[in-house]
Amino acid sequence: MPSRNTRINLLAGVAVAAMVTATTTAEAARCGNGPGGFNTWLSQFKAEARAKGISGRTISRAFAGVTYNPKVIRLDRGQRSFKQSFARFYKRRASRWLLNKARGKLKRHARLLSRIEQRYGVPPEIVITIWGMESTFGQLSGKMNIIRSLSTLAYDCRRSQFFTNELHAALRIIDRGDMSPAQMRGGWAGEIGQTQFLASSYVKYAVDFDGNGRRDLIRSIPDVLVSTANFLKRHGWRRGEPWGPGTHNFAVLKQWNRASVYQRTIAKAAAVLAGRG
Repeated sequence: MPSRNTRINLLAGVAVAAMVTATTTAEAARCGNGPGGFNTWLSQFKAEARAKGISGRTISRAFAGVTYNPKVIRLDRGQRSFKQSFARFYKRRASRWLLNKARGKLKRHARLLSRIEQRYGVPPEIVITIWGMESTFGQLSGKMNIIRSLSTLAYDCRRSQFFTNELHAALRIIDRGDMSPAQMRGGWAGEIGQTQFLASSYVKYAVDFDGNGRRDLIRSIPDVLVSTANFLKRHGWRRGEPWGPGTHNFAVLKQWNRASVYQRTIAKAAAVLAGRG
């Protein structure tokens, strides 16, 4: 007959094995490469979100009718634009038409842009270029259900942790009253608003500049433009310094978008608008 200590050790071993099995099972349920385990994952995520302080009402409203979206996975796997040459990318994303529109926006919003530059040190040409490149000045900011997209990407194993964090941030946006779930429409990867903020950036850098009590990057142009400048300022933008390749401010543009062709296009297009290109 085993001794008391032996029985204790055996029980401890069983307990540890059970914990390892439970942990492995939980981790396995946290991501998948097809729709099969999505509902199980979603139930677990809702419990996790509630434990992190998101209200039950927000969770219920945000996830009403949410299902796995295979279209989002196809789009995630099929990204090609950032693999283009700079010349081709620039021609597509900073066309003559877009630059002409940008000049009109500079004039139309000159007063607001001047206030932004005074407060944040970011030149109007940079802010307007980003606005134009991201959504054609708000015309193409996306119509996909952000919660559904982020849920799908958070469940998918390729970048599960990254998009899980973004999904938590999106729920915080709803929970604090900036937007309703119905208003959370945007890009397929969860980009929100006229300059396509990720949800985590929205939480950290969005500004209620029009003073209506909400940080609204979908409908409020003042909030959109000021929040864009705030993002750059908070990442180290230096007032009055150049922004071409090799400069400190160009490195800040890398925080906006990590694709080299994108950074170079912002820098060049803004220089053209400023009469330096």
